[in-house]
Amino acid sequence: MDFGFTEEQTMLGDSLARTLERSTDAAALFELGAGAALMTEDAGGFGGTGPDILMVFRTLGRAGTVTPLLNSVVLGAGILSAAGERDLAEAAAGGEARIAVALDEPGQRYEGTIATTATDGRLTGEKSMVQGAEDATHLIVRATDGLYLVKAGAEGLSLRSYALMDGGRAAEVSLKDVSARRIGDADLLDRPLAAAILALCADALGVMEKAVDLTTDYLKTRKQFGRPIGSFQAIQHRMADLLTEVEQARSAVWNLAGNLDGPDRDRHVAATKSLVGLTARLVAEETIQLHGGIGMTEEYELAPMARRLLAADARFGDSDHHLERFIAVCAA
Repeated sequence: MDFGFTEEQTMLGDSLARTLERSTDAAALFELGAGAALMTEDAGGFGGTGPDILMVFRTLGRAGTVTPLLNSVVLGAGILSAAGERDLAEAAAGGEARIAVALDEPGQRYEGTIATTATDGRLTGEKSMVQGAEDATHLIVRATDGLYLVKAGAEGLSLRSYALMDGGRAAEVSLKDVSARRIGDADLLDRPLAAAILALCADALGVMEKAVDLTTDYLKTRKQFGRPIGSFQAIQHRMADLLTEVEQARSAVWNLAGNLDGPDRDRHVAATKSLVGLTARLVAEETIQLHGGIGMTEEYELAPMARRLLAADARFGDSDHHLERFIAVCAA
């Protein structure tokens, strides 16, 4: 497998990085074409491959930017495209529409039983941790018999919003006899959810790389006993181990990017999410410890990186959950 980007992907990443240095406004990213880069040509975009997703989200992770691209485009527009809802998918990819995807329900863990029901095109149920719900123009809701499209502000739809530890926002969603339109079966989630996990892992990779770079610079400048602390052998060994783990995570993310549309996608998704989750936690813990006291301060730029890494492990199933999935897929 070629672990490298095309010239066009590299140019997009460079343009995206320069844009993020000036502004983190989502409108600027959509204007640049970041949303369209995450969609295939059949869906009205110009990318949508695994490496395209890797390039965009690794760049976003290094910049520490919170955007609607994962929730609204990779997951939301991906589902809409698979369901044949091309116009709304293109609107989401261009930033004209915002899509929130409501899958999980209160009291469940990753793959719980769906209790939301649909009767004559009307939904009743509760959804938990719906990211981007308060800004959404449409919600995609998973019910017992498939996926439904709900317009924001529909009668009977209520939200309770809150901040997330990674800087984003989510909401608890209540549906009481809400008018909805069925768009397809739950298997429409397969590819978009795999792409969303790739995007999350790529984002975490970018954060890990940035955290390691920040820690390396600190170890070169912080002095103790008249010497940079990075010159002490014990510190060098810890950094070497950390760099090795990040390199393994990088290879795993690339491997998933190359197999996103392959026959063994489920196995690669489970393996990558499990490994990246473990490595994300390790990087968060080790970089804070290597910084010492300053690594514990809220004002230091490492703090949001650590929170983002911990959140990346938890979303879409943590490392233990995906290890179990990997074992099950390999045994099947």
